[in-house]
Amino acid sequence: MRPARLIGSLAAALLAVAGLGWAGSQTVLAGPEPIPTIRQPYVVAPAPTTAQGPVVPPDQPVGVPQIDTAWLTATAERAGIPATALRAYATAQLAVGRTCTLGWTTLAGIGWVESQHGTIGERTLGVDGQSSERILGPALDGSGDFAAIPATRDSTRWHGNRHWDHAVGPMQFIPSTWATWASDGDGDGVSDPNDLDDAALAAARYLCHDDRDLTSGDGWSEAVFSYNHSRQYVLDVHAAATLYAERTG
Repeated sequence: MRPARLIGSLAAALLAVAGLGWAGSQTVLAGPEPIPTIRQPYVVAPAPTTAQGPVVPPDQPVGVPQIDTAWLTATAERAGIPATALRAYATAQLAVGRTCTLGWTTLAGIGWVESQHGTIGERTLGVDGQSSERILGPALDGSGDFAAIPATRDSTRWHGNRHWDHAVGPMQFIPSTWATWASDGDGDGVSDPNDLDDAALAAARYLCHDDRDLTSGDGWSEAVFSYNHSRQYVLDVHAAATLYAERTG
C-alpha cells in the first residue's frame, strides 16, 4: 500500500511538526492565544461518480462519491498515506465540495495530527476504516489543561467511562460534537466515530458549517482552530497538509 521508505521519511518529517497524535493535540480549555492566518494547502480529488447517478440537482446531496481506483493507489503512495485513509478524506472532500472548498489535504493534516490516520501506537487501519484497536483521548476530567466534560449515558457507549468523556476515534471527536455532526461516510447505514470514513465526513461537515470560506486564510485558520482551540494545532495541521500537497499537487 505504501513503501516503507515513504512511511519512514514522512513520519519523521511530520513528527517534527505535528507532535504525537492525540497526545499532542489535547482538547483543552480555550485560551486567549491568537489564531494564525494561513491559507489552505489545497489539492483536488478527481471528479466523482455517485451512487445516485451521474446527474444530481445542485440542491441535493451527492450520495457516496466513488473514488477513482488508479488515482487513489497512485496518490496514496506519493503521499505516504494508507489508501483507506485517503479514500475517506477524498470521499469527504467530494461529498461537501459542492458547497465548500475543502481539500482532502486539510482532512489528512487533521487525521495525521490526531491519530496518524488511525495507526497511532502501532495500530493498523482496516479496509473498513476501523483501527485495529479503539483510539481514545485522555479523560476530560478537568485536570491540568483539560476541559471537564461529564459523560452521559449516550456518550459512555463510545468510550466506556461512566464519569468523564474522552475524544473518540481517528479524528478525535468529543461525543457531544459527534452527536451534532455524526455522518455515514461509506453508506453502510451506520454513523460511527471510530470509522474513519464516517469521521472524515463529519469533520468535513463541521469545518464547512456556517458557510465558511476555506479559500481565505482567515476562514481556513478559524475553521481548524475551532476544531481544536490551539494556535499550535493550526500550525501543525497546516504543516502536515502542506507536506501532502507538495507530495501530490
